[in-house]
Amino acid sequence: MSQKYILSLDQGTTSSRAIIYNANGEICSVAQKEYRQIYPQPGWVEHNPMDIWSSQIGVASEVIAKFGIQSDEIAAIGITNQRETTIVWDRLTGKPVYNAIVWQDHRTAGICDAFKKNGYSELVKQKTGLEIDAYFSATKIKWILDNVKGVRRRAIKGELAFGTIDSWLVWKLTRGQKHVTDVTNASRTMLFNISTMTWDEELLKLFDIPIELLPEVCPNDQVIATSTASVLNSEIPIAGLIGDQQAALFGQMCIEKGMAKNTYGTGCFLMMNIGNRPIMSSNRLITTIAWQLGNKPTYALEGSVFVGGAVVQWLRDELDFFEDTADVELMVKKVKDNDGVYFVPAFTGLGAPYWNQHAKGIIKGITRGTKKEHIARAALESIAYQSYDVFNAMEQDIGVKIKSIRVDGGASSNNFLMQFQSDILQKTVQRPEILETTSLGAAYLAGLNIGYWKDIPELMKQWTLEKKFNPKMDKKQLKNYLESWHKAVHNTF
Repeated sequence: MSQKYILSLDQGTTSSRAIIYNANGEICSVAQKEYRQIYPQPGWVEHNPMDIWSSQIGVASEVIAKFGIQSDEIAAIGITNQRETTIVWDRLTGKPVYNAIVWQDHRTAGICDAFKKNGYSELVKQKTGLEIDAYFSATKIKWILDNVKGVRRRAIKGELAFGTIDSWLVWKLTRGQKHVTDVTNASRTMLFNISTMTWDEELLKLFDIPIELLPEVCPNDQVIATSTASVLNSEIPIAGLIGDQQAALFGQMCIEKGMAKNTYGTGCFLMMNIGNRPIMSSNRLITTIAWQLGNKPTYALEGSVFVGGAVVQWLRDELDFFEDTADVELMVKKVKDNDGVYFVPAFTGLGAPYWNQHAKGIIKGITRGTKKEHIARAALESIAYQSYDVFNAMEQDIGVKIKSIRVDGGASSNNFLMQFQSDILQKTVQRPEILETTSLGAAYLAGLNIGYWKDIPELMKQWTLEKKFNPKMDKKQLKNYLESWHKAVHNTF
């Protein structure tokens, strides 16, 4: 078994990646492909499901060829994915009835407002751990059922299937033989009861969604399915299925209660392991399922920042500040501070702890002397400020001060950002050798489930620290920064 490898499929918001890992948890080969983002109108974000599939299967084939092995040398496949993004497709033909509605999409904000106005917030919170928000899948499904001709009738007849991206990929890998999801992705739909661990009939009725649409829900400690030989030239066990942020928590080996990580991707996702009992947040964080290994699930508190690294992509793509996002670090170092400029990138509203679907992005404090370097610095700093707001809420919920946090994701390689994050949090930031902890978490689960790795203690030994950042900022300066940031945030409402 040790002569074989684990293939991790990491289906993200802007790209699909495939990574091959060996028994030491080391990256052997990587393939990545960006795919088209579709913006039909303001606030709407879509993907073509066939673009998702073709890019993902393309990089899977590419990474195997690139590494110079045969597909039968892959011991298992682990899948991790952008969560909440919603696809409905025909069970017979496999053809989507509409584009994937992405987690960032806010077309259903009005629907969510109506449910909140009618007093359903507490019901949804107690059952799912979630806020009523367009971020989650339920109102996206409802929109497709209500707005695409003939879809609701066909859904009731059992002709259609709903899935988050994990379900879609498993369906395609098995040629339609398996319609499944895992508990972590199910817990992001606003339809799954995280206490009973089942689809909730009351919520299905509330959102008017037929149960015939929904996939089977599986724990994280079993082989889910087997890919058909016609897809990757071999029948390979699909042995790990987990949402991207939960995968990162697992990949960071935040196994013990109280351990936390922050993933700096398109958005930022701060997540803390809270053990085997769900804690309902008093500070507008969400309670979600981290994973289920054995009979009991492990829960997590999570705060989602909708626009993290995406703000740097925006500077690159829309304002032409630089050609490569990595260049932002060099740019911000050309100025000594932000010169009073604060950037709140509420492109798709604000996530935790504000949950304001209607907030709009602003750049505040511009003067005649403002340079693009100041704006770039303010954009980068906004990632740390937003993460601070989430972390502060998290500490209030658990009543304990956390000393350190583990970080991962593309933007965590930015030393300026990580130092600023440590300064703003006043905590030690720990960056591991392997930043691809999302794909690593999916690989770890897949390997554990087929005996490729013996147990979790073996995996914990593989986590190694690459760099540690300790706070250096003066407390008075910190206070001024945070006060100015929060004034800017409240200007977006």
